Amino acid sequence: MSAVWERKLADRSQLAALVRQWRAAGEKIILANGCFDLLHVGHVRYLRAAKALGGKVVVALNSDSSASAIKGEGRPRLPQLERAEILAALQDVDAVTIFDELDVRELVRTLRPDIHAKGTDYTAENVPERDIVIACGGRVAIVGDPKDHSTTELLRHSQWRKS
Repeated sequence: MSAVWERKLADRSQLAALVRQWRAAGEKIILANGCFDLLHVGHVRYLRAAKALGGKVVVALNSDSSASAIKGEGRPRLPQLERAEILAALQDVDAVTIFDELDVRELVRTLRPDIHAKGTDYTAENVPERDIVIACGGRVAIVGDPKDHSTTELLRHSQWRKS
């Protein structure tokens, strides 16, 4: 693993300390989350749009167990550490953490992000963590391009299917 990759991956306590440092330096904290199984252009555009909000982008990555619970049998296709390493390689991503829960409510309580960035498959009103984000003083932003890309569709129409 590269030094950059190792610097960007953080457990919850390391991430909380990093967020405190960034805040002390005047940075906004933007939280994005998802499974990011088989990274595609929709993911890249989502994270680029999150970064464009102005601040440090923390990506909360669903663990293998939580991704499987959300996406179903056979998912994720890539193990969590590989997905985390790919995300950490993106210039728009400042930190990556892996979480086991089905949503990021607990992480929102810990980090208290200024902005919780969600993709266009949501509205500001139906983001599952919206209530916690607002209670912690943040706001929800819907970012990225229209939901024209998905790993599920990519797998359905590709040769990458599992036998």
